[in-house]
Amino acid sequence: MTARMKNPALVLPDAMTGIQHLLTATSRSNVPGSTLELVALRASQINGCSACVVGHVQVLEKAGETAERLATVAVWRDAPFFTDAERAALALAECATRLADHPGESVPDEVWDAAGEHYDEQQLAGIVLMIATINFFNRLNVTVKEPADNPSWA
Repeated sequence: MTARMKNPALVLPDAMTGIQHLLTATSRSNVPGSTLELVALRASQINGCSACVVGHVQVLEKAGETAERLATVAVWRDAPFFTDAERAALALAECATRLADHPGESVPDEVWDAAGEHYDEQQLAGIVLMIATINFFNRLNVTVKEPADNPSWA
């Protein structure tokens, strides 16, 4: 795949600065880095962002993530490899990514409450900001056809 243009966040340098600040804030939320990366990977899978899927898999592999967990993120509900806290974060990521799929209440109270059982307010803020930021990146990358094998931001 050939990109339609350079990534918009790189065309307008101030945009990347803002994005980097958001990502720094999420990393300081006391959520395990692997959980944030799993959340980003799952949202990227849902959005069909191959560049982000490849990038997050690479980050998780470098961090020592197992092949079983990487292979089953898309089917996390049925896979025995995830903690209850990770499952709550993944459920939140799915709902917050698929806002239009849930008429009435996009993020049901039961999903939010399950996340709240495992994460405090600061951590929930980090997870929600990560979900929003990766959805933003996914939309940029999919729109400009960012290639998975040679992304402009790598």
